[in-house]
Amino acid sequence: MWRGSSAGGSQGAAMEGTGGELGGQGNWGLEDAPGLLARASLPIMPAWPLPLASSALTLLLGALTSLFLWYCYRLGSQDMQALGTGSRAGAVGGRPGGCSEAGRPSPGRSGESGEGPRTEGLMSRRLRAYARRYSWAGMGRVRRAAQGGPSPGGGPGVLGIQRPGLLFLPDLPSAPFVPREAQRHDVELLESSFPAILRDFGAVSWDFSGMTPPPRGWSPPLAPGCYQLLLYQAGRCQPSNCRRCPGAYRALRGLRSFMSANTFGNAGFSVLLPGARLEGRCGPTNARVRCHLGLKIPPGCELVVGGEPQCWAEGHCLLVDDSFLYTVAHNGSPEDGPRVVFIVDLWHPNVAGAERQALDFVFAPDP
Repeated sequence: MWRGSSAGGSQGAAMEGTGGELGGQGNWGLEDAPGLLARASLPIMPAWPLPLASSALTLLLGALTSLFLWYCYRLGSQDMQALGTGSRAGAVGGRPGGCSEAGRPSPGRSGESGEGPRTEGLMSRRLRAYARRYSWAGMGRVRRAAQGGPSPGGGPGVLGIQRPGLLFLPDLPSAPFVPREAQRHDVELLESSFPAILRDFGAVSWDFSGMTPPPRGWSPPLAPGCYQLLLYQAGRCQPSNCRRCPGAYRALRGLRSFMSANTFGNAGFSVLLPGARLEGRCGPTNARVRCHLGLKIPPGCELVVGGEPQCWAEGHCLLVDDSFLYTVAHNGSPEDGPRVVFIVDLWHPNVAGAERQALDFVFAPDP
């Protein structure tokens, strides 16, 4: 825009120069309108302060983390309190009750001295140690077993005839005799190994007259006329006996459900002489199934479990839940010879893998 050189023009120029960017009172032309409009455009809303947003997000994450840690603490405290209550109950109630002859070992068992922890308090402590190392996941039944355990009176099982002496796992399907299909692989493997196991027994057998001490590897008689030779005793391998019975040991190594790392697990030969009788016995837990492979079964032999009679057959397996009261008898004549079975302790088919791992930890064999 042309401006004159007169005094008025100079005064207008001076006013234009001192007017400022937007508030000046100088003379503007039409060609200056776009620039003025661009300079006059102000933001409607200021940008969000990014440092303030980051601080708010950090505070929110910190609060959520604190709530999660508090929840974990409360959950762990409740678990410890519940298990502590079970431990105190076990200490007050004393040793869990079993069957009428729980103090006497049963055939094919290692005896009460090596079956596992004696008190519920010890089981609870070992279970807490397992949970600290691994997890409580899948431990519902095991935790309830640690809190309650078998009652000292009539037992927790069916009509008082199921009386495990140390561990009762609740909500476990129970029957005196278990179908073969429940452990098909192990049953078929043992039955196919029948000739080799029978040869092993012939190699370690003796006259069982009782006139001389039992030979090496054989345990002292558990009761009159009852002998056993164990390849696994309370979850521990017996190396000398395993070397003398290679066929039986090879079969044990091929089993999928053998309780080989648990104090409830035993395997070996059980011999019952004519006239011998074991009555009113029961096993330490309902978490196992005892497999009997008949080797020599003379007439007059009988097995009654939970009031149901059965009999062995040579070369065939019989699955027994020995947490039920049972009676074993050999009513044959002396000429018939002894009854011989190969006994293996297997996991109950309805005990889950996580529960087996926890029970192996709790009832681990002593070093």
